[in-house]
Amino acid sequence: MASVRTLRKVCQRAQHHARDLHLSVSRPEAVVISGRKLARQIRDEARVDVEKWVTTGNRRPHLSVVLVGDNPASHSYVLNKTRAAADVGITSETILKPSSVSEEELMELIDKLNSDHRVDGLLVQLPLPEYIDERRICNAVSPDKDVDGFHVVNVGRLCLDQSSMLPATPWGVWEIIKRTGIPTLGKNVVVAGRSKNVGMPIAMLLHTDGRHERPGGDATVTISHRYTPKEQLRQHTKIADIIVAAAGIPNLITADMIKEGAAVIDVGINRIQDPLTGKDRLVGDVDFEGVRKKASYITPVPGGVGPMTVAMLMKNTIKAAKNLLLTPPERMRMVASS
Repeated sequence: MASVRTLRKVCQRAQHHARDLHLSVSRPEAVVISGRKLARQIRDEARVDVEKWVTTGNRRPHLSVVLVGDNPASHSYVLNKTRAAADVGITSETILKPSSVSEEELMELIDKLNSDHRVDGLLVQLPLPEYIDERRICNAVSPDKDVDGFHVVNVGRLCLDQSSMLPATPWGVWEIIKRTGIPTLGKNVVVAGRSKNVGMPIAMLLHTDGRHERPGGDATVTISHRYTPKEQLRQHTKIADIIVAAAGIPNLITADMIKEGAAVIDVGINRIQDPLTGKDRLVGDVDFEGVRKKASYITPVPGGVGPMTVAMLMKNTIKAAKNLLLTPPERMRMVASS
């Protein structure tokens, strides 16, 4: 009898020891994905591509950017793009127009740039003044020069899993996922945000067939938006393997909304006032400090998706330069293999 009691005590001590050991092993925090580092890799690839293109007798790719008004954020974005172009060997120009420019004058400028054989890539920086129809302007840019990927032809080809100019931010998210080695095949994904320039294209890239002309991620994708109740969103994010936050809402995704080991890509860019310093600072849509304790991967803001957007824009400009010298059948084969 005494031996049984002794054995029971030994077992109990062993169980307590095992529990204490388990509790003492904390889960490692998420790997913080450096968008800056990945963007440098892509820009290095672009630089090599440009030099090969030039040494075979072609002129340098040229990017034209139309900037309307004096929005400080827009001016900053455009400066980042033109600096990146110079870094990889692409020539560029920024055409400034006042916020009072008429829609017709803008259309005439775009038509002129479409016809200019020296211009390979063309983008009109958004947003535009409210009185200008952004969709009309985006559709005025030649699809072959549309490095933003916003023309209805490129959007349609994207949705049909065909090769096209991919919007730079969604393409940047796709490259982050692929280059980091985050699996997508058969995984559950939540994309928070349904904008036609970001949320929708990201969802298309992640859910479509990996064997198609423009390969996708073969994931099961749920898209939420501003009218999705928070509790309903939580039900989806709790089972998601990958969460892409692109709604423009600070702290939309918090630690209690994700499962252990989920990958979280934060596309949000929100300017808020820091309560401690009183100064403005940039934050994403994700509670970074809380979520990183449960996630396997997470992107920071700033320094995550933003640099990738600029890098992919460079890749699109090079693609546009090559496309313009090819016949339509050759063009499709080249884009499909890129």
